[in-house]
Amino acid sequence: MRKSGILLPISSLPSKYGIGTFGKSAYEFVDLLERGGQSYWQILPLGPTGYGDSPYQSFSTFAGNPYYIDLEMLIEQELLTKEECEEQEFFDHPGYVDYEKIYQGRFQLLEKAFQRSELKSDKDYQVFVEANQYWLDDYALFMAVKKAFDGVSFSEWSEDIKTRKPEAIKRYTEKCKEEINYYKFLQYYFAKQWQALKQYANEKGIKIIGDIPIYVAFDSADTWANPKLFQFDDNLTPIAVAGCPPDSFSATGQLWGNPLYDWGYHKETEYEWWMTRIRYCYELYDIVRIDHFRGFDEYYAIPFGHLTAENGKWEKGPGYDLFAVMKDQLGKKSVIAEDLGFLTKSVFALVKKTGYPGMKILQFAFDSREESDYLPHNYQKNCVVYTGTHDNDTVAGWWKTFAKRDKAFAKKYLNIRGNKEVHWFFIRACLSSVADTAIIPMQDYLGLGSEARINTPSTLGDNWKWRLLPKQFNEDIADKMFELTKLYYRL
Repeated sequence: MRKSGILLPISSLPSKYGIGTFGKSAYEFVDLLERGGQSYWQILPLGPTGYGDSPYQSFSTFAGNPYYIDLEMLIEQELLTKEECEEQEFFDHPGYVDYEKIYQGRFQLLEKAFQRSELKSDKDYQVFVEANQYWLDDYALFMAVKKAFDGVSFSEWSEDIKTRKPEAIKRYTEKCKEEINYYKFLQYYFAKQWQALKQYANEKGIKIIGDIPIYVAFDSADTWANPKLFQFDDNLTPIAVAGCPPDSFSATGQLWGNPLYDWGYHKETEYEWWMTRIRYCYELYDIVRIDHFRGFDEYYAIPFGHLTAENGKWEKGPGYDLFAVMKDQLGKKSVIAEDLGFLTKSVFALVKKTGYPGMKILQFAFDSREESDYLPHNYQKNCVVYTGTHDNDTVAGWWKTFAKRDKAFAKKYLNIRGNKEVHWFFIRACLSSVADTAIIPMQDYLGLGSEARINTPSTLGDNWKWRLLPKQFNEDIADKMFELTKLYYRL
């Protein structure tokens, strides 16, 4: 079935209180997607973020980001007042997230909501806590202890709680009881609001494509609670960390810094943690995009302490073994394999063996020196085509800096006349291709420039901030979206 959808992070939705949420604007966005004939809404990871605000560096692979809890819904439930919310300053510009202001203001409000909640009499809360105990207890304790140590990494905690001595776990669980309940409260309301939004989207015929990062953050509940899963020394220090070698994105490579898995241990446990993680993803999403898929074939290991990714080496990953267990235990699931970057024959073979559709990025297609697999005439049906991803500039921004010779090739290939509104040519090329699925970033439908870029890899400071302005995505855009979707048989 030919289908299409839109890529937009939750954080990029409009809202009154500084960042996109699961509130009214999210429901209006779903309504416009339905009007536009779309079948998919692709989002970025939903986990709670720390330093750098990247959704790919989360305090937990299971927990949700409290920033996305809608304050207006809490006002309606009389857990907050409108006056309390309006007293806080959340942003300087409605088109960008100010994470410092969000951090300082939002958690104060959420703590007030927690104090006013009646959790002891809320049966749904009790059901949620019991059903999610396998990750929620560790996460809530991790966050509470982290707060007790003024937010420093768990590697800097007292030795007894850092290494999870039973008496220390017992002592901190009692000492931080109120904080632990607060973090459970946040996860309950996150899940409650998200599941309601997801159900609304599903009822409108729109499936959610979620993102599972291959790695977890070093400073996370996952590493603290399960150190055996990772390549750590006896002091819980990483032996090597994740990244990728130098490429067109970065001359020194990308040093992500995530701890690497001990794949031998995972194999011994029949990938139990991975199966739990993936199973949980399908409670949140309808389709899962597995980030950095090539890391399951081979992963890039950078010695811990190095300042760049230049001196790493490739190591063997679990290969098809993990996905065989997944199919055996979880059945057939809808997956998108993020197979970008430098790919070897073994990576191509792994993607083919799984049967998962890979990704095609149209911006990568136009190297005038050679024919590219990303050119639409080379696509197979079983793939997902994008104009660009969250790691790319917008089409309009990228076009301005595009090499002259390559731009001439793109103009000839796409029959572009002039330089105005080139984004429509790229959108048409994606939608008209044989790819079963086409996903277009919202910014490209709006023709926005580099100011609307989501992320520039290997940089800090200006990423994950862009937001839609109210009414920027409107019925006129949705109607044009519908016309193209219908024209290329993707309804």
